[in-house]
Amino acid sequence: MGYKINQRVHFVGDSRRIGTVKYVGPVEGYPGIWVGVDWDNGEGKHDGSINGVQYFKAKGEKSASFVRPQNLSAGITFLEALELRYRGNSTKEEEEEMYVLSARNRRVAIQLVGKNKVQDKLSRFEELVGASLSYLGVSSTVPPGQINAVVPNLKELDLTGNLLSDWQDVGVICEGLPALEALNLTNNYMVKQIAGLPLLKSIRILVLNSCGITWGQVELLEQSLPAVEELHLMGNNLKEIMPSSSNFVEGFNSLRLLNLEDNCIATWDEILKLSELRSLEQLHLNKNNLNHISYPDYVPRLDLHNGLERTEQHFQPFENLRCLLLGGNKIEDQASVDTLNYFPNLVDIRLSENPIADPGKGGLPRFILIARLAKVEILNGSEVSHRERKESEIRYVRFVMTKMQGNPEEIKKLHPRFVELKQLHGIDDEKQSVGAAGPQKMAAGLLSLTLKCVGASLGEKPPLTKKLPATTTVGKLKVLCESFFKLKSFKLKLFLQEEGSPMPLLLDDEMDSLIELGAGNEATILIDADD
Repeated sequence: MGYKINQRVHFVGDSRRIGTVKYVGPVEGYPGIWVGVDWDNGEGKHDGSINGVQYFKAKGEKSASFVRPQNLSAGITFLEALELRYRGNSTKEEEEEMYVLSARNRRVAIQLVGKNKVQDKLSRFEELVGASLSYLGVSSTVPPGQINAVVPNLKELDLTGNLLSDWQDVGVICEGLPALEALNLTNNYMVKQIAGLPLLKSIRILVLNSCGITWGQVELLEQSLPAVEELHLMGNNLKEIMPSSSNFVEGFNSLRLLNLEDNCIATWDEILKLSELRSLEQLHLNKNNLNHISYPDYVPRLDLHNGLERTEQHFQPFENLRCLLLGGNKIEDQASVDTLNYFPNLVDIRLSENPIADPGKGGLPRFILIARLAKVEILNGSEVSHRERKESEIRYVRFVMTKMQGNPEEIKKLHPRFVELKQLHGIDDEKQSVGAAGPQKMAAGLLSLTLKCVGASLGEKPPLTKKLPATTTVGKLKVLCESFFKLKSFKLKLFLQEEGSPMPLLLDDEMDSLIELGAGNEATILIDADD
């Protein structure tokens, strides 16, 4: 039969249903030989036991099943997959699927423009520079010389969702592709032992998402990847970053992008171990369990061999980091936001889907985040224009002046940029909208707002632009909207729409004033019916 424990297989006729062999042998009460498979997608029938007999332990309660050997495939070679993907003819079933439905719901066959020309070019393997062999059941390879003779110019290779598990096979493929720069091994469950991997001088991009890889394996791989610039490690259940030689990750001299999204890292101390990667420009940490951010104090490092202080004292932690993605974590303290200002070159920040960036959960609206982040140029994927920054900072200063009546030291502690921004924009301590005398100061206390009805039940009404005092409360604004649009029979709910923010802010506290909410000049208020 040829099946071995821990061998990767897929179901015959469905190369996307992949699993690991956990048992080969008889099953009591059922004739013949069976293969026990633990399926990657968790869709099985049991946990490896039948009728009270435990044949193996699956990862889930219903992730395993017993399958007849003839219903499983051990896969094909790398070159067979190339032939299948790029030289195989379309099946009758595939050709029949090439249609669109007419206005009368009849099938109209379609012909791909230039299809034969494209297929002809792809079939000339010596011209291929990129190949996608995802989910074709690649499980083994052939000698490097044969690979190079077939695809000598291949630079990008996608092997997502195949049956590879041995690093030696990966090494053979890479040896046969000396021009290879980008390799994607997503959803190939690689064994923990890394042996026989040659020096891969040309690999710049390596994708190891959902490969079950550990940080120890990553450090071993580094020895074979002197030129790697992008390393993607999403979905590997990583909890710790464990450097092999010191408290900090070393090597990876060319690494510009490190993707650790969708893992289980819970403490920022683990991230600080990456702070001496000198070429690192992008660090992706979305969808982890981080709840706090800190920036390390600089401490001169000691030479591990002779105990002498290193001379490279000019280097700052995360010196070249420009992009830090932290969406979907558990960050909820304002101090973490302020800490981001210490990163020397950080300009692209993502904080969405954190409590601190969700005004509905007591977090900060976009304008406050911009004002507190002195260098940010891109926030949550949206560019911060010069105008938005200026307006955000002015709104923020006025917001703090309205909220804070404590001593200056307390204000400085809670709002580190307040004094700096007040001076930058020439804002004095007088509340301009309260007790203002003279036309100039009265005008300074007015906000130009666009009022727009968006609720379908409110009917189509043209938007209105009104100048209102900055001290106008949400409750008063609702009364005014009822009057302006003749909506006396409706219970209204209002939203503040901010430039660059994907979702408008619900104004749910009727005692809040426009200035307290940070509403700026030319802001938009959306009006809906409260059902």
